[in-house]
Amino acid sequence: MIAHIISWSARNLLLVFFGAALSIAGGVYALRALPLDAIPDLSDVQVIVFTDYPGQAPQVVEDQVTYPLTTSMLTVPKSKVVRGFSFFGFSFVYVIFEDGTDPYWARSRVLEYLNAAASRLPDGVSPNLGPDATGVGWVYQYAVVAKELSLAELRSLQDWVVRFAVSKSEGVAEVASVGGFVKQYSIVVDPARLKAQNVSLSNIADAVRSSNRDVGGRTVEISEFEFMVRGKGYLQGIKDIENIVLKTNAGIPLRLSDVARVELVPDERRGITELNGEGEVASGIVLQRDGANALTVIENAKESLEAVQNSLPAGTEILPVYDRSKLIEAAIETLKATLIEESIVVALVTIAFLLHVRSALVAIIMLPIGILIAFMAMRALGLGSNIMSLGGIAIAISAMIDAAIVMIENAHKHLERAAGQAADRSAHRGGKRGRPGAVLQPADHHGVVPADLHAGIAGGPPVRAARLHQDLRNGGGRIAVDHACPGADDPVRPGPHCSGTQEPA
Repeated sequence: MIAHIISWSARNLLLVFFGAALSIAGGVYALRALPLDAIPDLSDVQVIVFTDYPGQAPQVVEDQVTYPLTTSMLTVPKSKVVRGFSFFGFSFVYVIFEDGTDPYWARSRVLEYLNAAASRLPDGVSPNLGPDATGVGWVYQYAVVAKELSLAELRSLQDWVVRFAVSKSEGVAEVASVGGFVKQYSIVVDPARLKAQNVSLSNIADAVRSSNRDVGGRTVEISEFEFMVRGKGYLQGIKDIENIVLKTNAGIPLRLSDVARVELVPDERRGITELNGEGEVASGIVLQRDGANALTVIENAKESLEAVQNSLPAGTEILPVYDRSKLIEAAIETLKATLIEESIVVALVTIAFLLHVRSALVAIIMLPIGILIAFMAMRALGLGSNIMSLGGIAIAISAMIDAAIVMIENAHKHLERAAGQAADRSAHRGGKRGRPGAVLQPADHHGVVPADLHAGIAGGPPVRAARLHQDLRNGGGRIAVDHACPGADDPVRPGPHCSGTQEPA
């Protein structure tokens, strides 16, 4: 099979060159379209369901949220494992699917079953799907720093300005905010005043909830102009919250400020984010979408950060904390360096042993073509390029080089044998016409023996140079040797089937 392929290739050089050019074009296209990352993604196809249940103990979260969701996810098609985790105030449910399942198909199935499980959850509890990212989707992280701004102000910039700018970048699944302080309004009640005014905590909660909304009305036409009527009730600050009316007594309103005080405080947090041990900062983590090119996603995120930098307050900086593109570029540079080094080694070895420059070019040219064909296969199989696959290609280069050198050396041997066979056939035809195939002329009683007689011609029996030399010394003269004699062991001393003759001097 392989011999036929080699023979066919030797007869159809134009088709071979066309196939090589097509392989180069396809490999370049696959290389540009192949997802490029540094870390291989070995995670399963999974969908994360996150549920926030603030203020509840883990056991309550387990009984009222995690258990109902876990049992509902057991019947999702193609799911093989369902895991639930309960923490203080929130719940995680991981639905792991069979290999080869489309991640977006899996997300749609989980969303369908979530709608059915919503009736089993407490009022006000709404589960959400996690981002369409994998376990190795953390590709970039940055920190927002400023000397004149507080941690609360930095976190507000991150949540309401920077995060939205980066989220619109192509290939970004989510931008998670960490660090700093999240602002919230806190109402600190006075129990004595509540008792004196006969007001409960539920009355305060209902009053705040009903006061923080706009209401719509109808339109009024005046002088051929139409005016829209609406009630503006959104709370804008601490003063608006303090003026909320809890109840009225004989036309006298009881405001929230009469029984409590309103403060602007940070939300409860269970961790901090520091930068180089120099203090706390607000930070953002960029998660890439499943199947996206990590290098492209990082470049898009950087461009978005540069664009939003001009809209931040003076003295505010966005510093990179983690950048996977450096690792990716280092892996690519390693492959390039290995390819160049191996090409130089192949050239030197081929030229040193074969003394043929064009033969070295054959092996050098086939190395990048073989790598491009490997990228084509990876693209067809849906595999991404990462530090593991690039390392495997770098290791495989040595095997490719060994095979190329062996094949080139073998081709040279066949060419030498083919040249010898052509000379042998010429000698045979000359012997039939009465002309000697080789003539040895002694000089000063020393025989001059051609190199072909030492090694034999066309795979035939070797000429016994020592005996030939002795015969020349003893008798001298002119000896004609027919190399085409079949079955001859010594062309100088012909057997019964040989026509070689010895003429005395």
